[in-house]
Amino acid sequence: MGFPTLEHPPRITVVTWNVGTAMPPDDVTSLLHLGSGGDDSDRADMIVIGLQEVNSMINKRLKDALFTDQWSELFMVALAPFNFVLVSTVRMQGVILLLFAKYYHLPFLRDVQTDCTRTGLGGYWGNKGGVSVRLAAFGHMLCFLNCHLPAHMDKAEQRKDNFQTILNLQQFQGPTAQGILDHDIVFWFGDLNFRIESYDLHFVKFAIDNDQLHQLWEKDQLNMAKNTWPILKGFQEGPLNFAPTFKFDVGTNKYDTSAKKRKPAWTDRILWKVKAPGGGCSPSGQESHRLQVTQHSYRSHMEYTVSDHKPVAAQFVIHFAFRDDVPLVRLEVADEWVRPEQAVVRYRMEMVFARSSWDWIGLYRVGFRHCKDYVAYVWAKHEDVDRNVYQVTFSEESLPKGHGDFILGYYSHNHSILIGVTEPFQISLPTSELSSSSTDSSGASSEDEDDSTLELLAPKSRSPSPGKSKRHRSRSPGLARFPGLALRPTSRERRGTSRSPSPQNRRLAHVTSSKCDGGSSEGTSGLSSSWAFQPSVPQSLGLLPALRLETVDPGGGGSWGPDLEAPTIDSLSPSHQGQQKLEEGGLGP
Repeated sequence: MGFPTLEHPPRITVVTWNVGTAMPPDDVTSLLHLGSGGDDSDRADMIVIGLQEVNSMINKRLKDALFTDQWSELFMVALAPFNFVLVSTVRMQGVILLLFAKYYHLPFLRDVQTDCTRTGLGGYWGNKGGVSVRLAAFGHMLCFLNCHLPAHMDKAEQRKDNFQTILNLQQFQGPTAQGILDHDIVFWFGDLNFRIESYDLHFVKFAIDNDQLHQLWEKDQLNMAKNTWPILKGFQEGPLNFAPTFKFDVGTNKYDTSAKKRKPAWTDRILWKVKAPGGGCSPSGQESHRLQVTQHSYRSHMEYTVSDHKPVAAQFVIHFAFRDDVPLVRLEVADEWVRPEQAVVRYRMEMVFARSSWDWIGLYRVGFRHCKDYVAYVWAKHEDVDRNVYQVTFSEESLPKGHGDFILGYYSHNHSILIGVTEPFQISLPTSELSSSSTDSSGASSEDEDDSTLELLAPKSRSPSPGKSKRHRSRSPGLARFPGLALRPTSRERRGTSRSPSPQNRRLAHVTSSKCDGGSSEGTSGLSSSWAFQPSVPQSLGLLPALRLETVDPGGGGSWGPDLEAPTIDSLSPSHQGQQKLEEGGLGP
């Protein structure tokens, strides 16, 4: 079975918004250019959202550690009906970056990494700084950098220094594009806090009211810096044909009427840079000098009044000289499953694909929000059917009952993303008497309820041997149910004695201080707040924002490497400790 192919140049929407610690609005469809017609909703292939000043008070941070923060939840809910899936996210206190893509583009997005840099209080505080997500898209290296730079008119030089620090400190793993500016395309956006010099408040407002914005452009600090700061060489920006986006009275479209009467300014900006010709090769080994970025729109959204800033959005079309559009794994499945024995999946692997014993195939409802939002999964056991063709079967117990449209996806442990997906297909299975009986009524309602907040933190635990243990899903997650909250692993965990074949336990997780402080995690296809998906932890999403989850090299303490087959289920039958882990939601991807 095939899936949609990209028949047009990739289109990317970038949004930046300083939300001023406000609660999210009820609707963001106009901001994301959704719902205003089929053409608009289909226009973007990828949507990147940078937020600043998300409420990060201690009580809010603790809540966000246990549940998805409200802003990330809002965007996932808005984008899921349009087939967008959360690819990666990173948070540093109040600075959040979210990257979404159409689900059928996921097989062509690889090498996803995140980083963050604090610049507040001399680098000790994350209220200012930058967070980034980088990835290879269709064979080209892209980097998205969301920054919140120092405020006030006289801090222009400090803004330059902070930007230089962010560029110097953020480094990524891999043979190519280790620094931000090494990528083929860099998108730089956020509350950059540049102001309008020389002109007084009355002249600035006069120019705005009389639609004479061009008179203000030459005194905009960022426009002036483009010509004088070497660090900004090559960065481009569309014309500022919208009114300054700061500072407004909250709840209105009136500029600041408080005693301070702040002068309006274009603080919220979106820029991009294409690597110069001869700047090196893309992951495919081909020259990338024929890349071209075209900006189709650049505007503010005055309809949003929850903050003293207005959000800004830009739409881009990326013209690639070539596209790497061959999936590493191709999945084959019947058009409909009407009997449990039809739940068979065959898949083919490209020779260059480095598979892992911890890869798995997930079953998703159409409209799923992220890679861990699965209904069921099965380990990719690599049992040969015919040469490079493999086959797995979903157990009857794991299959959803009733009728619905679903998608299958192959999750790569090494790439930390779905590297193979199918077109939607139907499942029509009768509801068993057992699931409708009074004894299991409470469990059935728990399974069927769409509780995205809990699924984000701990998707339903499904052991590779479901018949050996009872599935458990906590409705009231407590600290003890989130292994990531342990500040230090036990000695038993250090020795790697867990008997569970769960991906969480392939590498022993421990928590250390994050260089993002207050915020971030180095994740590759993860969820929100300060933690993004860890490559070996498909479920551990409930980390405190002040902590970072790191993994121990398997060569240092584990005996299972990515090239080795996973132990058999019989050899890993749950012990008392394993059963306890299962009841705490510790099993399953």
